[in-house]
Amino acid sequence: MKSVQDMIKDNKIWAGLNRPGISMEEADVVVFGIPYDGGVSFRSGAKEAPRAIREITYTIPPTTEHWEDLSNLNILDVGDVAGDSRDDLFHSAEETVYASVKAGKLFTMIGGDHSTTIPVLRGVDRALDKPFGIIHIDAHFDLCHEMGGDLLSHGSVERRALELANVPDTESIFFVGIRSVESEELAFINENKMNILKAMDVRNIGVAETVSRIKEEMSRFENIYITIDIDSLDPAYAPGTGTPQFGGLQSRELLDLLYGLFELPVIGFDVVEVSPSLDHTSVATFAARKILTECWGHHLRKNKRVHGTYETK
Repeated sequence: MKSVQDMIKDNKIWAGLNRPGISMEEADVVVFGIPYDGGVSFRSGAKEAPRAIREITYTIPPTTEHWEDLSNLNILDVGDVAGDSRDDLFHSAEETVYASVKAGKLFTMIGGDHSTTIPVLRGVDRALDKPFGIIHIDAHFDLCHEMGGDLLSHGSVERRALELANVPDTESIFFVGIRSVESEELAFINENKMNILKAMDVRNIGVAETVSRIKEEMSRFENIYITIDIDSLDPAYAPGTGTPQFGGLQSRELLDLLYGLFELPVIGFDVVEVSPSLDHTSVATFAARKILTECWGHHLRKNKRVHGTYETK
């Protein structure tokens, strides 16, 4: 089995789009992993995801489901952040994000449990001098002040986000796909103005209207970050996750949702909470791979650098 370090030196991963040795300035997309799942409140295993996802990217073609050619995409996989403690890991992740945003590069983080989004948002906050918006696609709000005494738990991501200088208010976050709420969170959302479209709302109003409503609220921001918890999908489409919730988004809904949302000024995104050991079929891992590559296609399309787009009639 190849080590992660050996994999990132190989230009065959990420559909042959990885360009080991290029500078951040030469890259279109910066990718890194945070193999950490110490912030979970239930089942672990998400720390395995960065490796597992990379391992299934050797054989896929550099194309999207819209029949677009991504062969001119330059991916710089800088590997997994390292550290002897959570503080070290999170500091390294924050610095990677800070450098990516300052360089003007789309960055992609592969978690790890959802707590790994906390240092990413801190890096974005440090790099920007203006407010930014967050689109939180998840079965859960992650708005608990703490869980089990841990202020950096996977259930506290957006409470920590609301403490950042450039996240000015609760309406700076748009929650999509929610279908579970803690008692503490219920009290919080009843006391604050929130942007929420539950999973049932997405189904009832449709993806096009969902995208329209999100754009209407988030268009005030010049920079958007999207965090995608794989459990936003119904467990039928992503069983390999720590806290699955019945009644989620269908895979087609999520892909179409992301297609529309990338018309916004997205500067980075993540995919978190994939737990390969909890799914012997690797369905969630393959779902994450699809999400990543399609979002990179959206980025190139927005920058008019894809070729061969073909839409069926």
